[in-house]
Amino acid sequence: MTGVTLQKAVKKYGATQVIFDVDLTIEDGEFCVFVGPSGCGKSTLLRMIAGLEETSGGQIYIGSRDVTHMDPAQRGIAMVFQTYALYPHMTVEQNMGFGLKMNNVPKDEINRKVSAASKILKLDDYLDRKPAALSGGQRQRVAIGRSIVRGPEVFLFDEPLSNLDAELRVDMRVEIARLHKELGTTMIYVTHDQVEAMTLADKIVVLRAGYVEQVGSPMHLYQDPDNKFVAGFIGSPAMNFVAGVAEAGGVRVPALSDIVVPTSVTLPTPGTAVTVGIRPQDMELTAATSPIKLDIRERLGGVAYDYLTTPTGERLVVESKGDLAMEEGTEVTVSFDESRTMFFDSESEIRLR
Repeated sequence: MTGVTLQKAVKKYGATQVIFDVDLTIEDGEFCVFVGPSGCGKSTLLRMIAGLEETSGGQIYIGSRDVTHMDPAQRGIAMVFQTYALYPHMTVEQNMGFGLKMNNVPKDEINRKVSAASKILKLDDYLDRKPAALSGGQRQRVAIGRSIVRGPEVFLFDEPLSNLDAELRVDMRVEIARLHKELGTTMIYVTHDQVEAMTLADKIVVLRAGYVEQVGSPMHLYQDPDNKFVAGFIGSPAMNFVAGVAEAGGVRVPALSDIVVPTSVTLPTPGTAVTVGIRPQDMELTAATSPIKLDIRERLGGVAYDYLTTPTGERLVVESKGDLAMEEGTEVTVSFDESRTMFFDSESEIRLR
């Protein structure tokens, strides 16, 4: 197994810089996910590791080897793309072994490696089929199998599930997690879907506009975000943010009946604006005479998501039990777990601690 290290990695297109001094260590056998909104640089960073994008500055190491300017074929990586890129005239078996065949690997060895990959991915019954006769999830498994037979040191996945429907995405997510557990190989995975990131990753790298905002385990980022961006990006539904005002020993929240939330964090000068973060899971609704009304309720069976608008015009989402008897238009009061509330500087968006 082999880890990956980036030291002050930079990417520029002419005068435009898109990746800024990324320092990152991905350990041997770790499943690392790059996550962030569209255009944040996550696919560019992955392509730099693969050698498909030239690195403008800094170094990239795979294991102990400096691969910064090395040809992609020499890096010991295998990449799985968003599109399957299978040869339509070849069978599954031929597609999986084609790369080895082009490298003049003996036929017996190709058959052995394809057979091993096929068993891992449960493709034995499809080896004689062509891609047109496969479902989207099966095609993606063939693309992954083509990477497995190469025996790479590092797997790179660039949004591999984006073209699949919702049910297949869940199935393939489980397959990839199982694959990592079985192979134990270092994997780097790019997605904009934070649910994929939370369920797959050992380590998540949150990117925004070419900068790394925070690195950590899924639950660390969820429970202890460094700033408002990470707090809002990690977790589903997203964290609620409302305006607050610092006071001695607490923060007053005008949107929620001027409640003062006590806190021991270091607050700015009394009267200073503070952003208050509350997760939907930590909130509860009660039917009562109030200026707040339940606007929309999304029923998902076991849970429901309630959408509210406060008197100050701020939007809130509350996660409730799916069988809670409360209809749209009901006047409600909002309570929440004050001990789990987070506070952020309204200008810098850095979390107050």
